[in-house]
Amino acid sequence: MSEVEELIFPDLEYFEDYNGNFQNYFQAVYKIFEKDFIKKNTHFQGVRVSAQKFPLVDGIHRTFYHITHEGEDEQNREPDFRRMERIRFPKFCIENCPHEHLLIWKNQRGRDTRILIFNESEGYLTVLTERKDYHLFWTAYYITSNRRKNNLIEEYEAYKKAKTA
Repeated sequence: MSEVEELIFPDLEYFEDYNGNFQNYFQAVYKIFEKDFIKKNTHFQGVRVSAQKFPLVDGIHRTFYHITHEGEDEQNREPDFRRMERIRFPKFCIENCPHEHLLIWKNQRGRDTRILIFNESEGYLTVLTERKDYHLFWTAYYITSNRRKNNLIEEYEAYKKAKTA
């Protein structure tokens, strides 16, 4: 029986560590995103991952806005501290594939083929979209609903079953 290397997620980036100053916290979280996806290249299984910049949202990078805010209406999303705390998770998940504790599968959304990377114990999902010569970092978020987690696991199991059929 082989041992699986433990998957130790990065530390969370807590708002409390910024003495309640949201602007400082926001800037620090953005700098982590910028380092991971703008200033340095991130790769998923050898393929470059790019983060979508446009359209800018309130003058900030669209992908950053999407992974740190929540809400159905794109123009009125609110900051989500649970998402912001996990700002180091997307790069970590992307670059640690494959790993036994990261479920990886594909699905179709319209014309797009999406790559989903899910860690059940952390309740964290990262989504990439396949492009011709790269992957587009689509979104990433913390999942609190057991129903949503179960739906993702069912989708993964169906994908695996279809691939082996």
